[in-house]
Amino acid sequence: MVTRILEALASLIIYVISMMGLPGIVLLMAIESACIPLPSEVIMPFSGYLVFLGKYSLWSVGLAGAIGCVVGSVPAYYLGMYGGRPLIEKYGKFILLSHHDLDLADRWFARHGEATVFFARLLPVIRTFIAFPAGVARMEMKRFIAYTFAGSLPWCLGLAYVGMVMGEKWPTLREYFHKFDLLIGAVLLAGIVWYVRRHLKNSR
Repeated sequence: MVTRILEALASLIIYVISMMGLPGIVLLMAIESACIPLPSEVIMPFSGYLVFLGKYSLWSVGLAGAIGCVVGSVPAYYLGMYGGRPLIEKYGKFILLSHHDLDLADRWFARHGEATVFFARLLPVIRTFIAFPAGVARMEMKRFIAYTFAGSLPWCLGLAYVGMVMGEKWPTLREYFHKFDLLIGAVLLAGIVWYVRRHLKNSR
C-alpha cells in the first residue's frame, strides 16, 4: 500500500515538473514545506536528473527548491501562530500540552530558533513540519524566513546534485531515502511516547 502511494506521488511529481519546469519545482517544494508530506527526496533528485539532461543548471533547480520551501513555510508558520497556538492554549490539556510547555517553546525558539530551523530543514520528515511549531512559538518572522532559506538551499542542492550524478538511475535513490524516512519516523514516535509517559507521570 505504501509503495503504491509513493509510486503515485512520484508519477505526479514527474508530471508536474515536466509540464511546468522550474515553477513546478517551486510549487511542489512549497507544498512539501506546508506540512503536507510530499517527498522532496523525489522532487529534487528528479530535478537533478533534468540537470543531467542539460535542461537546467544545478543552481537554478536548487534555488527553485529553496524558494519553494520559503513560500510553503510562511502559511504553515501563520497556521501555527493564529490557529495552532489558540487551540493549544484552550484545549492543550487534552493532549498533554500546558501553558508551561508553550512558555518553554517560546523561550527555546527565542534562544535557539535559528539553529533549530536551520538544522530541521536538513532532516527528512522533520523539515516538512518545522514551520508549524515555529509559528506556535512566535519565532521572529524575518529570522524564520532567513534560516528556512539557509537550511533549505543545501538540502535542495544536495539532492539535486545526487540526482544529477546518478543520471538515469536516479529512481533507485527512493528506496534508500524511504528507509531513512522510516528511521526518522521511528525516532519521532519514540520521542512522542517518552513525552506522553513523562507528562502522565508528572500529572499523577
